Amino acid sequence: MARRASCRIPEPDFDECGSRADRRCGDTRSIELTLKATTSLPDARAFLGDAPVMAKRRVAEAGGASDTKQLRVAIVHYWLVSMRGDEKVVEELCRMFPQADIFTLVCNRDRISDFLKTRNIRTSFLQKIPGAQRHYTKMLPLMPFALEQFDLQDYDLVLSSESGPAKGIITRADALHVCYCHSPMRYIWDQFHVYRHGLPWVGRALMSITAPMLRAWDVTTSSRVDVFVANSDYVASRIRRFYDRESIVIHPPVATDDLLVWEGIEFYLYAGQLTTYKRPDIAVRACTEAGRKLVVIGEGEQLAYLKSIAGPTVEFLGHQPFNVLRDHLSRCRALLFPGTEDFGILPVEAMASGRPVLAFDAGGARETVSSPQVGFRFGQQTTEALLETMAAFEEVEDDIDPHAIRAHSLKFSSAVFRDRLSSLIEQQLSTHGDRSAEVFRRRPG
Repeated sequence: MARRASCRIPEPDFDECGSRADRRCGDTRSIELTLKATTSLPDARAFLGDAPVMAKRRVAEAGGASDTKQLRVAIVHYWLVSMRGDEKVVEELCRMFPQADIFTLVCNRDRISDFLKTRNIRTSFLQKIPGAQRHYTKMLPLMPFALEQFDLQDYDLVLSSESGPAKGIITRADALHVCYCHSPMRYIWDQFHVYRHGLPWVGRALMSITAPMLRAWDVTTSSRVDVFVANSDYVASRIRRFYDRESIVIHPPVATDDLLVWEGIEFYLYAGQLTTYKRPDIAVRACTEAGRKLVVIGEGEQLAYLKSIAGPTVEFLGHQPFNVLRDHLSRCRALLFPGTEDFGILPVEAMASGRPVLAFDAGGARETVSSPQVGFRFGQQTTEALLETMAAFEEVEDDIDPHAIRAHSLKFSSAVFRDRLSSLIEQQLSTHGDRSAEVFRRRPG
């Protein structure tokens, strides 16, 4: 059957001057000193519960709005159709600001967590289009227009969660807009040709026409953001490259308390979406050639192909709930992570379970799989390189200390995320009304 032509984009796993753009992100040393000053506060964010009122009072003292009402907060996420790393960040933002409203282009309530179902979620007109919850990625050209229809004039603080279109929201002139960027839209930037290649010819033609317009909109709307927060150094470099903006790196939250260390070691594990750029084929081929048992958790367009190249030692479980994934993380020999991710929450979840990670040496893995005590990185994105790394790992496997691996993962915990982000927001709200401070400036040159 012929494929339906579309300008479909894959799921994200995850500065021109104007009056609004005067609030820019710039001097990196100033940022680091400011962040160190705020994150050194004692009591690990006893501030959290009172953040809205305290910050509102500081804004009022700087010439902002009255402090007689609580700070109104909006959380903007591109789409809520599954529960992956980006959506876990949204959950954490909701815990930090329980009264916040969520704005999203499309929402599938059957595929989000029970916690998010309890939130006040507002969707765009795209939600009313038949089939939108399933075919939302084909509506990319309409998303900038749909996003700008949201009325956020009543909100004092806007937190956008960006990997698809989210940061382009129009806020009130005196509102603070903090963008937590999981990734600039890779399918219109550095991964454009990879994604375009996977489309039928009509889809490739449509993407070639619409992508330049989307890039222009994406760059222009970066000036609507007061502060960029990147989820990794890797993403920070891409924000600098595509938007000419500096950012503060705060790694995404990992629920390390939900994961336990077990001693059982039974199989290698690959988990995640079965898409081309994640390179699950490398894990499948390596374990097939080596005769090693591999469990694959996930679904995607490559499933049929992967089954065709897999040997008898490879088992496919399809999509599984988190409790099943958690069980397999704790029992695997090691997690195989052959793709390039902007951060990659899954490797940290594996380490929180006391299991090492064998990862391709790129992207966020350079920040998380940072020493031989927690895993190995391989330099070539090939089956041969992974096989060599598996052999090196198996030579020292008995010397691995699961509890030391877990200790390493705690630096990426939800508590650390809340501490750092709340400190940043508090500091920014306290100075937001005073434009003379100008802590965040556009990069020179």
